[in-house]
Amino acid sequence: MVLLGTIVNGICIIIGSLLGKIFHKIPEQMKGTVMSGIGLAVTLLGIQMGLKSEHFLIVICSLVFGGMIGELWNLDHQLNKLGQWLERNVGGHSQGNIAKGFVAATLLFVVGAMAIIGAMDSGLRGDHRVLYTKSMIDGFTSIILTTTMGIGVIFSAVPVMLYEGIIALLATQIQTWVPKELMNSFIAESTAVGGILIMAIGLNLLGITAIRVANLLPSILMTAVIVTALHFW
Repeated sequence: MVLLGTIVNGICIIIGSLLGKIFHKIPEQMKGTVMSGIGLAVTLLGIQMGLKSEHFLIVICSLVFGGMIGELWNLDHQLNKLGQWLERNVGGHSQGNIAKGFVAATLLFVVGAMAIIGAMDSGLRGDHRVLYTKSMIDGFTSIILTTTMGIGVIFSAVPVMLYEGIIALLATQIQTWVPKELMNSFIAESTAVGGILIMAIGLNLLGITAIRVANLLPSILMTAVIVTALHFW
């Protein structure tokens, strides 16, 4: 089943969010320490992924042009508006900051090579191991995020499943029209770009920066465009 890994990922986020709601009385000091640990781990993961690039100029160009597109589309604002709509129409302020939890969790769970590569493995080879691993990480992270940011985290399961599901379904057809060399180059460079975005998320979680990471999401699309153009140049 092509979408099995995607479905498991979404279920783990939902279960983790519900557990986080149940165990919301975790001491604030403990939550702060755990969130700092997650922030550090996410930052380190981003650095490791960022070093996977074989042509770092592609990464820079992708971030520059992707950031410009993201600012023109104002993705960060649109994502926050969606979260605020959920807050007004679903839970209200008594349920915590739904917008903050939804946005933070969506960015954390969607951005990164694990989502892309895991979904592609599901579509290309029916191998869900990467998404299973991601599901465990997302599930545990959902518990902590929900205790800190509220039940809005649970709604991030929807964009996560849509994002990974679309990639997995497209990947079932990708081998027929994308050369292997081009695919390998895209995976390497998108891993690096995703790693930099993940590092930005980690720094935001640590409270060091306030980067509008959502406005950098088109960088992954720009990576595909640039890598393809260079391949056929």
